[in-house]
Amino acid sequence: MAQNVSPTDKSPSQLIDERINELADWRGEMLSRLRAVVREADPAIVEEWKWRGVPCWYKDGLICTGETY
Repeated sequence: MAQNVSPTDKSPSQLIDERINELADWRGEMLSRLRAVVREADPAIVEEWKWRGVPCWYKDGLICTGETY
């Protein structure tokens, strides 16, 4: 079955950027710092947007999540 993908769909990276910007407290700052550490550790790590709004980072399996409760 083919999946319908809209040209207006946002990438996981764009969704994570939006989450960081909408969190106007320590959670946004911490998510931004976590993301920077993950990206610095290995540029080949893949960002995903899972479970209705959870940033996740993968490389040969799940590395970590960026849940902001």
